[in-house]
Amino acid sequence: MSGPSTYQPQNGFLKWLEQRLPIGGLVHSSFVAYPTPRNLNYWWTFGGILSMMLALQIITGVVLAMHYTPHVDLAFNSVEAIVRDVNYGWLLRNMHAAGASMFFIAVYVHMFRGLYYGSYKAPREVLWILGVIIYLLMMATGFMGYVLPWGQMSFWGATVITNLFSAIPYVGESIVTLLWGGYSVGNPTLNRFFSLHYLLPFVIAGVVVLHVWALHVAGQNNPAGVEPKTEKDTVPFTPYATIKDGFGMACFLIFFAWFIFYMPHYLGDPENYIQANPGVTPAHIVPEWYYLPFYAILRSIPSKLGGVVAMFGAIVVLAFLPWLDSAKTRSSRYRPLAKQFFWIFVVVCVLLGWLGGKPAQGVYVVIGRILTFCYFAYFLIVLPILSRIETPRTVPNSIADDVLAKSKGRSSVASAVVALLAIGSLFAFGTQDAKAADHGNTPPSLSWSFSGPFGKYDRGSLQRGYKVYKEVCATCHSMNLVHFRNLADPGGPGFSAAQAAAVAAEYKVQDGPNDAGEMFERPGRVADKFPAPFPNDNAARAANGGALPPDLSLVAKARSYERGFPQFIFDFFTQYQEQGPNYIDALLQGFEEKPPAGFALPEGSYYNKYFPGHAIKMPKPLSDGQVTYDDGAPATLPQYAHDVTTFLMWAAEPHLEARKRLGMQVMIFLVIFAGLLYFTKKKVWANAH
Repeated sequence: MSGPSTYQPQNGFLKWLEQRLPIGGLVHSSFVAYPTPRNLNYWWTFGGILSMMLALQIITGVVLAMHYTPHVDLAFNSVEAIVRDVNYGWLLRNMHAAGASMFFIAVYVHMFRGLYYGSYKAPREVLWILGVIIYLLMMATGFMGYVLPWGQMSFWGATVITNLFSAIPYVGESIVTLLWGGYSVGNPTLNRFFSLHYLLPFVIAGVVVLHVWALHVAGQNNPAGVEPKTEKDTVPFTPYATIKDGFGMACFLIFFAWFIFYMPHYLGDPENYIQANPGVTPAHIVPEWYYLPFYAILRSIPSKLGGVVAMFGAIVVLAFLPWLDSAKTRSSRYRPLAKQFFWIFVVVCVLLGWLGGKPAQGVYVVIGRILTFCYFAYFLIVLPILSRIETPRTVPNSIADDVLAKSKGRSSVASAVVALLAIGSLFAFGTQDAKAADHGNTPPSLSWSFSGPFGKYDRGSLQRGYKVYKEVCATCHSMNLVHFRNLADPGGPGFSAAQAAAVAAEYKVQDGPNDAGEMFERPGRVADKFPAPFPNDNAARAANGGALPPDLSLVAKARSYERGFPQFIFDFFTQYQEQGPNYIDALLQGFEEKPPAGFALPEGSYYNKYFPGHAIKMPKPLSDGQVTYDDGAPATLPQYAHDVTTFLMWAAEPHLEARKRLGMQVMIFLVIFAGLLYFTKKKVWANAH
């Protein structure tokens, strides 16, 4: 489609280079003069968005790999060290983690667009199959990347998913052992996954090159589904498609930036802020939201082998679409029955995603089996039958004729937007439901100074919270990720460097060995981490009735609860992510002297109405008058709970203020940039109509 190059370099050096390595001609013919159908809508922009996201994921991934340590004892802390100690490490981590979700959002839009407009039909079969291969590689890459932080959901997700290969007859156990590098998920597994996660994006990039090559050979499909016939049907790729894609990318970046700077934990799982523990299984093991439909298909089949075959078959069947759908008319715009069944299929995918976040029990299993049948029936029954019985509407004679009638079909675009919003909301709802289904009473939603786009920490509350932590919490709980120097960091409690050094000197820190080979104690330094109250976990359990007090460094992000529908949707627009602080504050005030009638409280436990299961080993830690504040603030339980919760939120998110401040600057820039691109696009395209 791109044809011979008409590129003629003017510079002498460029002429010499072009004769020996015609890169300029290749770029000019493929990305400048390349004839593009003039009726492409914004759904085609997602191809450019995917290229942008792939480049972004590779760049951020390479930089993160420079600081990551692929070892089971160090991986979790190395990720937190990136966030806390590397310059703009929090930005790199948020871009990479949220970028995975953005990547899959874009690819699902890209795939549904291809399904709707028949982009898999001849002569684009190879183009479509390469896209399916890219999708499979993306899923493998995303899964391996999810394991690398080595949190609870990372570890158990790896255990469950890799175990699926054991269902393969004869060779299944050998495959699992090879993946694990042993007989359980451990350090060899993490090393293998890190290596593959680093390598596969470059493989994806290579297949993307083939994908683009196939696109330029067969030419782009278009909403009308007719091939270009005359020059009136096409426009040069540059400036027309490039400026249109640029505007679409800018709008997508605004959406992306919302997650990076204001909602970085919205699509994640709080369990992953708890270091992997093979001895403690999460209540619900669920994958990331973009795997939920296939996870639902897997669980809907009673047989383990059958579930694995169905799960992979749900993806592989896409590669056979060019032959399953033999209808001559490409675009569903002109196929009334195909259009209706397409939207039914979209609803089926959304509901499968919702079910993937539900427990595999009761009516959910029955619904899952029905929807799994509907999923495969669309490809194996509906499309082949429609190819033979459907009478399509009249297709435009040319792309130019379609442009003249472009006002038609706007309602379908609007319905597509609504459907895509429904996909995202229901997937998020399914994930939210699985995250916190076992929590006790829902904590009240409180007002926090650090919430919202302009949120900041209350310095007085941080300093009072540190006092409560030091005098009460630190007797049992560690804070292994926080250094004394952090007390003087910008955006923190506001201690001076001298005050932070004085605080550190109050502690005794074990060091050594010295020249005699012996361990010794010394006064703390600002470079030291807050010392743990117990020498090891066994000592901590022995002093706390057999329960291990959790480290408090990340507890404000590791605790959550279900906000419910539609509240979690409102949370997205209001940037509400304070479930953790709400829960901690409520927990500290939720102790009751006597359990309700009929509740069997285990011996050595205490009743707390907000704790999951209500039986907690920790006795009531705070009471009125327990800590004396120097600034005259009320010495009451609600004040203590509020202050120490604020301090723990800062411990978990020390760069929150910098994140939101930079986010506001980036959002303003992107909005202005998108506006300029829009008006430029209008000016450029005015010449094409």
